[in-house]
Amino acid sequence: MQTTTTDNSLNWLLQGLLERTPGARHALVLSRDGLKLCWSEHLTLDLADQLSAICSGIQALAQGASMEFGDGTGGVRQSMTEFHGGLLFIVEAGAGAHLAVVAGEDADPGVVGHQMMELVEQIGDHLRAEPRTEAAGSGTS
Repeated sequence: MQTTTTDNSLNWLLQGLLERTPGARHALVLSRDGLKLCWSEHLTLDLADQLSAICSGIQALAQGASMEFGDGTGGVRQSMTEFHGGLLFIVEAGAGAHLAVVAGEDADPGVVGHQMMELVEQIGDHLRAEPRTEAAGSGTS
């Protein structure tokens, strides 16, 4: 597992999620704006970046759909994408963060979703990603 934070406790938690979820291949925690926060060991740095960007985009589109066709709050509980050869699950995981899991096409979506939500409920407070702020002195005068 790799992490961009100093909190390495997420590493063993993501590994545990993969181990107890049949068919799960990769796990990633990302910020709402697409920065990877930590990821499973079989994702290269480039693939973790790519998956983080994909997940951020999917959640942004789902939020737009919720605003237009849901109750207008923009709330998104989860997203699931089924593609040839696998499944991608994304759930909200604390303030400004998402948890994503890539699983094989033989994975049980109910089991994957349940395991993800259990993890979020257990450690949701630790899965917080503060919004990025503009660096000091980088504004225009």
